[in-house]
Amino acid sequence: MLLAVAAGWFLVLGMRFVVPAVLPTIREEFVISNAEAGLAVTVLWLTYAAVQFPAGVLIDRIGERTLLVAAALLSGVGLLGYFFAPVFSLFLIATGAFGFGTGLYGPTRGTALSRTFDAREGTAFGVVMAAGSLGAAVLPAVAAFVTTRYGWRLALASAAPLFMLVAGALWLSVSDRPSDESERSLRQDLRTVLTGFHNRRLVLSVSGKTLMLFAFQAVTAFLTTYLVTVRGISQGTAGALLSVLFVGGALSQTATGRLADRYGTPSVLTAVALVSTVPLVLIPSVRGVVPLAVVSGLIGVRMSVGPLANAYIVDTLPDAAEGTGWGLLRTGFFAISSLGSTAVGLLADQNLFAVAFYGLAALTLLAAGTFVALPRRDRL
Repeated sequence: MLLAVAAGWFLVLGMRFVVPAVLPTIREEFVISNAEAGLAVTVLWLTYAAVQFPAGVLIDRIGERTLLVAAALLSGVGLLGYFFAPVFSLFLIATGAFGFGTGLYGPTRGTALSRTFDAREGTAFGVVMAAGSLGAAVLPAVAAFVTTRYGWRLALASAAPLFMLVAGALWLSVSDRPSDESERSLRQDLRTVLTGFHNRRLVLSVSGKTLMLFAFQAVTAFLTTYLVTVRGISQGTAGALLSVLFVGGALSQTATGRLADRYGTPSVLTAVALVSTVPLVLIPSVRGVVPLAVVSGLIGVRMSVGPLANAYIVDTLPDAAEGTGWGLLRTGFFAISSLGSTAVGLLADQNLFAVAFYGLAALTLLAAGTFVALPRRDRL
């Protein structure tokens, strides 16, 4: 079951970052500004965010198995839409369709792991998120190669059959939770969830997660574009540097999951946020491919926040409406963070890339301040 869920996240996260990886080519073909390119990435994350709450509601009613399979199938179908995107407006529609499909996967994956691996969920989340990081490292590089030979539309759509295979694996391996939908209503679930939202631990952890995700979404959306248009680096090299970022994320997630189980989630979250501030400050001044590769790998360390904060938040939510609460929260922090790429795009059009990176560093430092106030989960 863990392997099937991890394989799905490998594809979901990896294909979400194929668009930023080939964004310079897409900008050139459609003749669009940085702000418009940023809007495309915002659409991807915003549609992903929009379905989080409905997915969470459905988790508590039909279970994880059906939703995970549906998410994989819809994601595969959504990728095929890029074949029919000769103009930018249709490209946005295809992007939104794919975002909608992948949006079903995130919250369902989280509650399935929390329910199945209760004693070692930090490690389980770490393994799955590391698989996603590897997908984000490998798939953009593969897509860049396919784009060079056959075009970016085929590079995106060719992943659809893999999603279908994962759907079959999920159907065979994931068990459903018992459903008591006849005795509960959405209003009751929302009342339970909103009561839980008064929890100070939940407010702090969600706030820190949102700040980190906003900066992550923004920097990954425009790193390749910055390297190509400002630094004069080839798209192939820039894409490789983006891959290094996700390799760093995969390595750090594997390690920090075990550290959190041993030393406590808040301490590790704080350390990750502090370390993640440094590479954002260094991006505008570092020269040379090797130093940039080191900085890219350090940027990836911030991805460790994902599995750690997710496990902490899910564990803090009321058990009676865990899926509903998790989906509602994910809609909130993904919707807010989706604006990161548009914000950076607007600054980039004013030749303020450096200001954008410094601003993201400041938000990361603020996130560290929220994490340091969190209590250990064994003291909840």
